[in-house]
Amino acid sequence: MVIGIKTVEERQADGLTGVIYRRKIATCANVLPRFLRQLGALQVDNVRLEEESWLDVQRRVLDVQSRCLTWTHLATMHEQATLHPSPRNPTWTEFVQHGTVAVTGLGSLGRLVEMFAHTFLSQGAKRSVRIMDGLLEERYGCPAP
Repeated sequence: MVIGIKTVEERQADGLTGVIYRRKIATCANVLPRFLRQLGALQVDNVRLEEESWLDVQRRVLDVQSRCLTWTHLATMHEQATLHPSPRNPTWTEFVQHGTVAVTGLGSLGRLVEMFAHTFLSQGAKRSVRIMDGLLEERYGCPAP
């Protein structure tokens, strides 16, 4: 659950590149299960995430990268997403997303945290796609088969 988002840096498009850059810090509720939070380092109420985005208005491409700032001494969590016009139909948008989670500072429990993070993030991505599909269907109707 997102508690708040603060834009910490923003650069408007210049005449040369047409790229708009933004860097934001999001504060989210810690969603780790209670039994994992028994580890002192994971026992925090909120998690901070950094998101950087580059919007190329001319090419109609949005690149987004995010990473966790809270547990950098224990893990690296990185996500990257790109939205761009589809080569098959320029009125369509293709969405490509991938991420990594590597826990290095928790010994054998690190694998358990990685598995939880993978499941949680995968479910969140699927939920986001379902929401977007629903919004598009609501706005434009069902796509032709």
